[in-house]
This record gives sequence, structure tokens and C-alpha cells, in this order.
Amino acid sequence: MSRTAYNAVARVGVGQGAVMDWARILAYATGTVDQELLARNEYLAAENRILKVQLNGRLKLSDTERGLLGDIGHRLGRKALADVATVARPDTILGWYRKLVARKFDGSKARRGPGRPRIKREVEQLILRMASESRDWGFDRIAGALANLGYEISDQTVGNVLRRHGLPPAPERKRTTTWAAFIRTHLELLAGTDFFTAEVLTLRGLVTYYVLFFIHLKSRRVDIAGITVHPDEPWMKQIARNVTMDDCGALRDCRYLLHDRDTKFTRSFRAILMSARVEPLTLPARSPNLNAYAERWVRSVKEECLFGERSPRRALSEYVEHFHAERNHQGKGNVLLFPRDPDVRRAGPIQCRE
Repeated sequence: MSRTAYNAVARVGVGQGAVMDWARILAYATGTVDQELLARNEYLAAENRILKVQLNGRLKLSDTERGLLGDIGHRLGRKALADVATVARPDTILGWYRKLVARKFDGSKARRGPGRPRIKREVEQLILRMASESRDWGFDRIAGALANLGYEISDQTVGNVLRRHGLPPAPERKRTTTWAAFIRTHLELLAGTDFFTAEVLTLRGLVTYYVLFFIHLKSRRVDIAGITVHPDEPWMKQIARNVTMDDCGALRDCRYLLHDRDTKFTRSFRAILMSARVEPLTLPARSPNLNAYAERWVRSVKEECLFGERSPRRALSEYVEHFHAERNHQGKGNVLLFPRDPDVRRAGPIQCRE
């Protein structure tokens, strides 16, 4: 209502000494607003019908747009909605509203299934690694090792993980260990040993020397334990004492020793090793592949080392030095095992020596 009309009504009321008729003023203002809203709604409804006729095919709405129309349609009511709705039927628009409400109160995404939640993938991978690398560890042992790392899980959970991946319990897992898996697991604690012979021409004629060596499987470090013409039992016992010395023995950091069924590896030789906590593993007959690192070194030394008039000890000593510091090893990434100088110098001439 305009300011002029309000002043006129006020003057009339005051002049007559009567109370102002607020109900009449409110009805007048409401009627004016209702007429304007009706005109706007009529225009929008007509415009929507014209636009819908111009569209080719069905109007595609997003979920957000359906939710917005549904919310307004619910507040407007079915009867009024039937007069203005042109995009879809009133029942369809009210159905959008019901879906909007259902989605708002849907807690299915946050709802967890029955039972305990599954453990993290990193913990599951750690359980599988422990079971594969330590095949004699049971469920309790693995759960205890995980607790040391800060993962509190039960032994039953460990068993469920192993069964899900097809791994048997500890006793069966230990019996089904393959030789390749055993070698990979204990590579740092394994050493191999073997004999090979060298024929040397001396003043007394052709002499056969027996060379006993030890090779650490992880680093490929070779130690010549002894060279003799008569590898008898006293000599073997002395070799066993030498290689198990705490400070400088070839087997000081090893736990297992691989050797074949040669009779020179006597019972007393093995007993001395076991007293030093080195377990000798006697390999089956005719199985050189089970001690492949030692066999490969024998092939290398026989192909590359020449035994002439000089002492075989000196020749082997020079070859072992060459094997460690000058010969590339494909099984170790095609690099030198123990290079003398790690800094490569490209300046200066390249020299070769025998």
C-alpha cells in the first residue's frame, strides 16, 4: 500500500476517534501481493509450456535438478503442481522428492557388515611374507612378531589370512619347502664347499693336488681352505677347526654348509662343524645343481686359472684375488664383488695384464 493511502486511512481513523481497522489494511495489502504473484505464476507457466513445445525429445535433468523440483513441488502441493508443472507429471515430481528424502537418510554406505572388519592390506602382506620366509613359524609366532611391530591382531586372524591365500599351517608349510625357497631364505647363512684337483708337473713328475675351498653364497666370497696331496682325516679335522674360528674363520657368519657325499667329509669333520653351530647338509648323490655356486666356481677356476711350474698355492691366491676384485659376476648384477677402488677413473691410458 502506498504512503498516501496509509496517511488517508490514518487521518480518517484519528479524526473519527476510532481504532484503526488493521484487518482491513492487511486484507488490502495481501490482495495486492496475491494478484502480483498470480500474474507471475501465470506468466512462468505459459513460458514453460511454450519452451517445452520447442524442445525436441524428452528433457534430461540431473539428480540435483530433480531434487530441486521435487522439493519445491512438495511444498507447492499436488493440486497447485498440476497447474504449473510442465517438465513432468505431478506424481513424477513428488516421486523425486521421496527419493531425495530417502537418499538423505540413507545410511547404507556407512553401515558395516557383520563380524570384525578386515585387516589392512599392508598387514596382510606382512603376514604372508613372514609365513613364506619363516616356514616353521606358527600362528602365535607370527602374531607375536606383528605385535613387536605395533600391529595387534589375534592368531586366529593370522590363520584366516593364510587359509584365504592357500598357505598351510607351520608343520605342513615346513615339510613342503622347496630347495630353491630354502636357498633364497637362508642365502646369507649358507656356504658351500667342495674339492677339485689340479695336476701340476714337478721335478718328481705329475702330482695331483686336492684343493678344498669354501664359498659364501650371498657374497660369493671364496676362501681356499687348504691344498694337499693327502686329504686324510687329521687334515680334514684341522681344516674344520680353522674355518670355524670366531674371528677369521671362513664359516664364522654361516649356519649351514652344503657338501656332497665325498668320503673325505668324515664324521669327525662334521662333528667339529656342529660343535661350532654350523650344520652340515649332506646333499643327495649325483645332484650337483644343489650346490650350484660351488660347482660354478670350480668350472671358472679350471677354465681361467693356469697351473704351471709355479706353486699352485700362488696361482690360486692370485686367481681368488682376481675373482673378487677384477672379474664381473653376472649373477650379482654384472659388477665386481669387492672392487679395490670404487671410484672409476677415465683419465689416462688403459692397460691390460695377465
